[in-house]
Amino acid sequence: MSRTVGAVSRGIRTPIIRQGDDLVKIVSDSLGKAFREENITLHDRDIVGVTEAVVARSQGNYASCDDIAADIKAKFGDETIGLIFPILSRNRFSIVLKGIARGAKKIVLMLSYPSDEVGNHLISLDQLDEKGIDPWTTIMDEKTYRDNFGENRHPFTQVDYVAYYKELIEKEGCRVEVIFANRATDILKYTHCVLCADIHSRERSKRLLKNAGAKLVLGLDEILTVPVNGSGYNPDYGLLGSNKATEETVKLFPRNCKEFCLALQSSLKEMTGKTMEVLVYGDGAFKDPRGKIWELADPVVSPGHTDGLIGLPSELKLKYLADNQFADLSGEELTKAMTEYIAHKDKDLMGSMESQGTTPRRLTDLIGSLCDLTSGSGDKGTPVIFIQGYFDNYSND
Repeated sequence: MSRTVGAVSRGIRTPIIRQGDDLVKIVSDSLGKAFREENITLHDRDIVGVTEAVVARSQGNYASCDDIAADIKAKFGDETIGLIFPILSRNRFSIVLKGIARGAKKIVLMLSYPSDEVGNHLISLDQLDEKGIDPWTTIMDEKTYRDNFGENRHPFTQVDYVAYYKELIEKEGCRVEVIFANRATDILKYTHCVLCADIHSRERSKRLLKNAGAKLVLGLDEILTVPVNGSGYNPDYGLLGSNKATEETVKLFPRNCKEFCLALQSSLKEMTGKTMEVLVYGDGAFKDPRGKIWELADPVVSPGHTDGLIGLPSELKLKYLADNQFADLSGEELTKAMTEYIAHKDKDLMGSMESQGTTPRRLTDLIGSLCDLTSGSGDKGTPVIFIQGYFDNYSND
């Protein structure tokens, strides 16, 4: 071991990306400029991450509330829609909700409690305990909720989401009834036409509803899967992964991400002579310990990546080795033994004692989370992330 630095993640600034821009060229040019200015030595298997937002923006993958309304109307007609398990987010759901309401006559809005799927809390577990309410068996109407818990504002945004979502729906001329429940099938007491707004639990929700005899069950991933009046669309995720663009439009999750990654990999190979791995990344998969919010509001961390990023890490736990196999060694002797052991480790360490405590997550989830933390969600202006040394270990010089 002679090198003193391991993995390095750098945010790369780019011009502001607009619809129709050649994103492969812009990213390649921005990276090339950074490589020259920072005197970066390049290697095969360096990693380039590009945020999904600029991929979708360059594609022009946008849809309006009218587009959403038209698809809702076509699929649900004049039926009362049971809209279940939406997350509490102005950025993620408010414009989507506006479009759904514009295409509906009546919505029964079923909110999960005490929190939504990604950890935004309406109320606390302590409040439930105090009132003696079991969230798995108790269905509350809006009056019961208010009588028991009053007004509850989100700790970060200070929005009362019950009032906010209700007002959004009513402003579109749509009638609304708000209920609070945690079993997908509870909505069938109100309507048999259901739109599942949950993200990671959506397939289970759909299955339970269909098995219980629901007349029509769709998810947000089945709305805008094809263009509506020339709109953007996503054949795999529909409205999932969308973000607010304006008060009347959303930016959808990008399409054809694998093709983009391969094109960028080819461009970088031509420019540098190195074969780099490329991924498109969205939300990272991690939980904020203070706010209790699980960041992943996108359907996946990475909607597209090169094949070299498929799989799981296969790593040894250094502290386990130091305390067990090499407990009687120290100094240079310990370093040499550890380096040799790691250099000859098995490719598949699943279940071995030496790997216990390492992170059994997919590479794309780990690397995408690193990219998301590096780029941030505000004004850093670094939608491209360049990572070196990620696949190296203690035995690499």
